[in-house]
Amino acid sequence: MLPRLAGRLFGLGALVAAGSLAAGTAGAVTAPMLVVDVDTGKVIYSQGATDPWYPASITKLMTTYVALDMVRQGRASMDQLLTISEAAAAEPPSKMGFKPGTQLTLDNALKIIMVKSANDVAWAIGENLGGSIDGFAALMNDTAQRLGMRESRWTNPNGLPDPRQWTSARDMAVLGRALLRDFPENRDLFSISAIQFGRAVMPNHNGLLGRYAGVDGMKTGFICSGGFNVVASANRNGRRILTVVMGQASARERDLKAADLFDYGFGQSSFGWGGQTLTELPASSVAAPPDMRPYICDKRRPMPTDSDSSAVTAGAAAGGNADNANAQLMAVGAQPSSALAFATMNSAALRNRALPPRAPLQPVLVWTGRDPAESAIAATDEAAPAPAKPAARVKVAKPAPQKPAPSRSIAATGATVPQPKLLARHKGAPPASASAFASTGPATAVIAEPRAHKAAVKPVAKPAAKDAKPAAKPAQKTEAKPAVKSARKQDD
Repeated sequence: MLPRLAGRLFGLGALVAAGSLAAGTAGAVTAPMLVVDVDTGKVIYSQGATDPWYPASITKLMTTYVALDMVRQGRASMDQLLTISEAAAAEPPSKMGFKPGTQLTLDNALKIIMVKSANDVAWAIGENLGGSIDGFAALMNDTAQRLGMRESRWTNPNGLPDPRQWTSARDMAVLGRALLRDFPENRDLFSISAIQFGRAVMPNHNGLLGRYAGVDGMKTGFICSGGFNVVASANRNGRRILTVVMGQASARERDLKAADLFDYGFGQSSFGWGGQTLTELPASSVAAPPDMRPYICDKRRPMPTDSDSSAVTAGAAAGGNADNANAQLMAVGAQPSSALAFATMNSAALRNRALPPRAPLQPVLVWTGRDPAESAIAATDEAAPAPAKPAARVKVAKPAPQKPAPSRSIAATGATVPQPKLLARHKGAPPASASAFASTGPATAVIAEPRAHKAAVKPVAKPAAKDAKPAAKPAQKTEAKPAVKSARKQDD
């Protein structure tokens, strides 16, 4: 019975591998998938596991290993400050958007790249720890070779598209096991459900966290050329399994297939795995990674993103066209066992399926500078308004008869005369600072009168320097002019 099951598993891998074509060839490719026991390294399920693939942001697992290894060696510190350079700030999203010169600790930087997958922060880690991006890439390649990652080639620390940067599902499983084995004190780094920076809460891109029982990491990734990738770990009853899924058409499909692979892996006995280890997986005959861009980022559909909510919307909008394209892309043979039917199903089979709602987020605070207080001071200084204009407005306002309180919408804009366009834009609730600003001076300084009343008000008497003109005008006309208009005219 057991040899027959093992034969089915290996037969499926051989069948799918036979249908794989090199990059650039019109036809079907195999989406890499792998399930492995973390403690023993035994392979539970494998499909295209050694085929080269574009890693996207799962690259940041390699960046994290190098950084933690440098800390372990005393060459870096979790408290050391990293500086965002102009090159880092210029990296495309996903990013934090920090300005050049911003500093943050390595500890916060690692939390940010694991949750937000910020490319600017990953770039800063590479520049600061490696001396340059090329220097850090050399550290990545040296470390990968030492860990036994045979198919990986690294050129940058964030996983943004580079045709020279490859990996494989097998190599990512090797890396995932090494992170969990070598840095047990940092395991929480991969299971953070969200980070909070200031008032912004950013959930983890990993749609399995808080939705599949036992999942406690690790990292997702997406670029058009590589599709949607994930390296995920889960623990049940003390048994930990690592699953790698690559090349999927949406975050939703990636997450559902990873969940099915976990179900299958936890349902297998350790006696039925066939004894094959990650090291024993045969090398691939595929020469280079396939380019998934024509299938993943079809111009006729919304641009997908590495976020389960956005990706579900994009997949739903794609409808049958996406299902057909994905079915044609992923060539598979007949399944030898219904237990393995999940492994190569296309998106049509997943259309009516969904993971449970996500558990409530538990954000972890991150900040710039050395500590939260320093970050708060910097944020306050940056957000503080220039006091010159309000001070000048209060200074020129003159006492006048009390008028009805001004519109809060106008007060919030700093306007001192009626402005219909501004009123139209500020019909909602006023900002908290509106009432404070309105109270800084007499109400007459910001009076907003109806148009009819404004037209009825006459100009104020001219300054004394011009009173030498013949006093031919009636005195009562001068007295009828309100002083309020003088204050408003000076504000203009």
